[in-house]
Amino acid sequence: MRRQLGGVLCLVMAAQGALAQAGTVGAPNRAPANAPAQVSIKDSTLVLRYDGAAILTASIQATRGTPTVRQLVDTSDGRITQVISWVAGAGRYTLRGTVRAAGESFAVEADPREDGVPVVRHSVGPSYSLLNRAVYARDRDWLLSVDFPAGARLTPVAGGDSTAYEIVAEGYEITLRFRPRFYQRHRGLAHYEPWTFQTWPASVAGWTSWFAFKDQVTEGDIHHTADVMAERLKPYGYSVLQIDDGFQQNPISVPDHWLTTNAKFPGGLADLQRYIAGKGLTAGLWYFLRGADGRPSRGNWVGYVMDGSPATMRDLVLPVYSTLRKQGWGYYKVDALRHLRYEGFNSHAAAFTQAKRDRIKVYRDFTRQIRDVIGRESFLLASWGPRPELIGLIDATRLGDDGFGYGGFAQFNSFNNVVWRNDPDHIELHQPDGRRAATLTSLTGSLLMLTDKPSVYLGAEVVTAQRTAPVLVTRPGQVYDVDPSRTDRLWMVDNEVSGAGPRPFEADQRLQQTLYQTDIARPFERWTVLARTSGAPATLPLAELGLDTARAYVAFDYWDDHPLGAFKGSLTLRPVGENDVQVVCLREQIAHPQLLSTSRHVTCGAADLQGVRWDDLTLRGTLSTVTGDQPVLSISEPTGWEAVSVVSPDTRAELGELREQNGIRWRRVVLVGTSNVVNWTVQYRRVP
Repeated sequence: MRRQLGGVLCLVMAAQGALAQAGTVGAPNRAPANAPAQVSIKDSTLVLRYDGAAILTASIQATRGTPTVRQLVDTSDGRITQVISWVAGAGRYTLRGTVRAAGESFAVEADPREDGVPVVRHSVGPSYSLLNRAVYARDRDWLLSVDFPAGARLTPVAGGDSTAYEIVAEGYEITLRFRPRFYQRHRGLAHYEPWTFQTWPASVAGWTSWFAFKDQVTEGDIHHTADVMAERLKPYGYSVLQIDDGFQQNPISVPDHWLTTNAKFPGGLADLQRYIAGKGLTAGLWYFLRGADGRPSRGNWVGYVMDGSPATMRDLVLPVYSTLRKQGWGYYKVDALRHLRYEGFNSHAAAFTQAKRDRIKVYRDFTRQIRDVIGRESFLLASWGPRPELIGLIDATRLGDDGFGYGGFAQFNSFNNVVWRNDPDHIELHQPDGRRAATLTSLTGSLLMLTDKPSVYLGAEVVTAQRTAPVLVTRPGQVYDVDPSRTDRLWMVDNEVSGAGPRPFEADQRLQQTLYQTDIARPFERWTVLARTSGAPATLPLAELGLDTARAYVAFDYWDDHPLGAFKGSLTLRPVGENDVQVVCLREQIAHPQLLSTSRHVTCGAADLQGVRWDDLTLRGTLSTVTGDQPVLSISEPTGWEAVSVVSPDTRAELGELREQNGIRWRRVVLVGTSNVVNWTVQYRRVP
């Protein structure tokens, strides 16, 4: 357990730099009504209107007979569920039309299936998964879905329009289900108002001092880490250097003890910020509520409890943030917020009742004032435990106890980059599961913070760090949690009085699921990335991944760097070691040569591939590269084709030898040079 420092809050900041440029932008807008959609059914045409717009326009066709339409609106507990159902007599129905939503919408699975293999799903770009049966409009918080057992497909409209989806549903019974205020009411997140805020729009990856140095960290440690990061990590997407506990004066109390460093940091915060910002990255901090008798109230872990009053904020809290903001810090970790809520506000609820103050409102106002001071362009991480009371004010929250936790990947998967960004805590690459932790964090679009001593990044382990950043911004493939056991208990935060150790609603640290899928959609190509961990099924039907079982897919093992074969119908793969992870990239098999993977990033091309196409016996593409890196392309070469040459106007290109593994003929192309953008062309000829 991390040592608590006797104050209420521990603030950890990072110097303003590239991270701040991507800042969270507020999206103030009027609130949509918590009301059913307006339904218009005329002849064979259906129109649903909500929030002043037509969200569905469709036609209903029956093979025979007259359609019977049933409608239901249930308003139990303020959760509105609107159901429109067509029940066939002797024939089948086909519903075909267009769903329209705003730019933050995405196609998803709406409800858990009764059978099948659990897969935690995410997507980068529009999702074309055959498992999708719904559209979620995040900025208006509504969900429109098709019930089982009807067959259904919801796919982005051709041409890349991210606000329109083709809907096709077929069966003897078709039921549409519309749920407004979906996360706010149906998922129980009272403070979720996405029309007032957007989630952080860019990668957040970096390093934190805690597990590397604990509270013995020194100014020299930070300088050395900044030097190593600038050389080995920053070019690959690590933009944050976060200083945890150990820089401040004790006892932690008044602002001056936060702003004036101890003897281990003789240069002070301002100079430290300038040093790290000069490398491109940075730093760190830490407060009282009066009881009903007028004397200071104390709580375990937090010391004196701040009451959030104007005087408290003016004298003890905001001066710290204001000064740090002026110094240029752009990443703020506010620690011990759980203890302020549980041992602080909840444990002293009587004081709030007597003062006729809403303790949740005070808690939010406390954080809101910090947010107002640091600005929306700064990243704000709440720690620790999920903080549903602070939705819309924070950019991320650590989901569980100290130390890296896997549980949140499946227990809060539907929250990530919709409600906030999930923080699984710090990754120690030198541990046996270091590669697994970094891989799953990256593929799920979570907050990725390393915490090794800098010497680790001068060794072989740095490759894992380099190949898992930047973290691509994902959307969940399900608006339910694969393991709902923790989010179903989030209501308990309102009556919890102890933050001592994990609580029943916080993410488990143990690995909960064995399969994690990230669908990639680029204008030039679509593919899927599957991460498998120990205990994953050896055989997996492709239908469980939302892929077309009538098509064949070429599988490439990213970490082992070779093709696994072509598969149709199902995948059959090796067992995975206890602490290991296998990353399999699946691209639809094509009869001519095709790119299987690039070496730059664990997504097999999503972070660096700007374009690829086959044209007139040539395979050509464009990569963004890192100076000093040597990108490697893995390209299939089916029977009947032979590579003649590879050329690049931007660098030296080398054509590797032809190999054959698991029924796949392939070769590597190595690009050697310093250009940040590389165009390449592989010329082929047909052979008998």
